[in-house]
Amino acid sequence: MTEQYVGGLHSVKAALKSSAGEIDCLFVQKGRRDTRLRDLQVLAGKHAIEVQEVNRATLNELVADVQHQGVVARLKGSSAGVRRNLGEFVQQLLFEERDSSLLLLVLDEVQDPHNLGACLRSADAAGVDAVVVPADNSVGLTPVVRKVASGAAESVPLFQVSNLQRALSELQDLGVWVFGAAGEASDSLFDLDLTGHVALVMGAEGRGMRRLTRERCDQLYQLPMKGAVSSLNVSVAAGISLFEVVRQRG
Repeated sequence: MTEQYVGGLHSVKAALKSSAGEIDCLFVQKGRRDTRLRDLQVLAGKHAIEVQEVNRATLNELVADVQHQGVVARLKGSSAGVRRNLGEFVQQLLFEERDSSLLLLVLDEVQDPHNLGACLRSADAAGVDAVVVPADNSVGLTPVVRKVASGAAESVPLFQVSNLQRALSELQDLGVWVFGAAGEASDSLFDLDLTGHVALVMGAEGRGMRRLTRERCDQLYQLPMKGAVSSLNVSVAAGISLFEVVRQRG
């Protein structure tokens, strides 16, 4: 089993609060005595998580691409935090008494960890119920993703599905309307009715949604572009789209 690591004060704190059961060890920088690190050690102790003091070089090796700020948490397995039973999860939400309709964000083969992290952060801010990605050709919950997400990787459920088109079909059978972002669409985001159960689909960096994913959507939409650029970064487009849902449901 390959371990995965979470680095950074905010990300580690979020992991300890929301998914402590997935953490088997907390590494803190030897010689650091600041209050925030002590608080994390106390929180780890409440969950009977082992705490080890190590030097800074060791922390650098554990999360080479992340500013760890003197603390790293080791998770139990490379897929820690990833869920797979999307249909069961959605059915459970639909049977609950809710103040608002369901909102899902679907990312079709997004491979940049900074984009996934930013999408998770926007999803958390917009109250998204879950983010869905295909199991293949998509970035998972890497240390960089968790760091960029600033705690959202621990608060927003992330589902990996083996067949994205089949998953979208199952959502449609459950009454979820699937809207896909596509530059060639004739309908504007701001003309859609997003007050019901909704899944917003975003394509990968550069090429957008795959053809089969596009064909599975109930309706395509575009973001009106007024300047010289022809498209937006996927995380920016996701944030705009999600907060249009929030605005309509306000």
